[in-house]
Amino acid sequence: MALTRDLYDEEHEQFREIVRDFVDKHARANVERWDAAGKVDRELFTAAAEAGILGFGIPEEYGGGGADDFRFNAIMGEELARHPVSSGMAGIALSNDIVIPYFTELTSDEQKQRWLPGIAAGEKIVAVAMTEPGTGSDLAGIRTSAVRDGDDYVVNGSKIFISNGQNADLVVVAVRTSADPHRGLSLLVVEDGMPGFTRGRNLDKIGLHAQDTSELVFADVRVPAANLLGDEGSGFLGLMRNLPQERLSIAAAAVASAEGVIERTLGYVTERTAFGKPIGSFQNTRFELAEMSTAAAVSRAYIDAAIRQHCAGALSATDAAAAKFWTTEQLVTTVNRCLQLHGGYGYMLEYRIAQDYQDARITTIYGGTTEIMKEIVGRDLGL
Repeated sequence: MALTRDLYDEEHEQFREIVRDFVDKHARANVERWDAAGKVDRELFTAAAEAGILGFGIPEEYGGGGADDFRFNAIMGEELARHPVSSGMAGIALSNDIVIPYFTELTSDEQKQRWLPGIAAGEKIVAVAMTEPGTGSDLAGIRTSAVRDGDDYVVNGSKIFISNGQNADLVVVAVRTSADPHRGLSLLVVEDGMPGFTRGRNLDKIGLHAQDTSELVFADVRVPAANLLGDEGSGFLGLMRNLPQERLSIAAAAVASAEGVIERTLGYVTERTAFGKPIGSFQNTRFELAEMSTAAAVSRAYIDAAIRQHCAGALSATDAAAAKFWTTEQLVTTVNRCLQLHGGYGYMLEYRIAQDYQDARITTIYGGTTEIMKEIVGRDLGL
C-alpha cells in the first residue's frame, strides 16, 4: 500500500540497482560473520567506494562522485533497511549521511586535499565523537578538553557509543576549548596512531551487532592546530548544522524498515496456518496490518516531502526532529506488533523479525532521543 512516488528519476533508480547489486555481492553472505566479530571488514569500505556507494557526495576533484543530492543517500538508506544487512552496512550509510559532510563543508582547501581522497577511496574510515559518559544530547555538557599549546591542541577526555569507533582512521571530536557552554566548543580531527589516542572495548549491544560501537579515550593527545575544523569556538554551530540531515537520514531509514517489516509479515501470515486456515484471514490480522500499512504510507509521504525540502536547503531543525521521533517510534511499534503476529516463532532469532526487534529499538535513541526531539518541536510551538 503506497501512493505513487515521484521523488526519484531514472538516475536515482539506477543507483538503487547498484546498491542492491552491492548488497548481494559483498554483504549478504557476510552478515553472520560480521555479527559474530562485532564489526565489518575494512575492505567493505574500499569495495563500497569502488562501487560508487561511498563518498558519492564528495566532489569529483577529490575522487568522489560529486553528487550533491540527498536523494541518493535516501535511496541507499531505503535499500539497506529492507535487507538483513542493515547493521553491517550501517557504517557506510553513517559515513555518507553524517560524517563526510563535516569533511566537505567545514574543511579548508588544504584539509580537503589532505583527507578527502582517502575517504573517497574507502581507505580512511571516519567517525564523529560527541557523546560522553556523562553527557548525551546536552552538547553544552561536553567536558573533553583541548588546550592550545604552540602549534598543537592537547586533548584529554573520553567519548562513548561511537559508531565506526573500532575501524575509524579519522575521528571528528567535539572538544571544549573554553568554558563558554556553546561558544567554547570546537571540532578537532583526531587521527589513528596519535600517541595517547586509544580505543576501549567494542561495546556489546542489544542489536546492530555488526556495527562497531566504541569507547574512545584521549590522554594528552597532541593534535595539530591544522586539524581544527572551522574556527575555534565554532563547534556547536558545526554540530547543529549537520544534525538535521542526520535525523532525516534516520527517519527515512525507519520508514523503509517499517515497510520491509510489514512486507515480510504479510508473507508470513499468508503462509502460516492456524485452525485450518492462514492466519492472515483472521479479522484481527487484517486490521493490524491495515493500520500499520496505512501509517507507513502516511509517514512515507511526510518523509518524501522532508527530503524535497532538504534538497532545496529548506528543511528546518524542527521538521527534522519531528520526522525523526515520529518515524522511529512508529518503527518500534510496527516491529512489536508484527512480532506478535509471528507468535512464538517471532521470538526465535532464526526469524528475521527477531533481528528487526533488536535493531529497531536504538532508533528512538541515537541521533537524539525521542524526548529531546519532542522538546525541540514543543519549543518551536512557543511552549
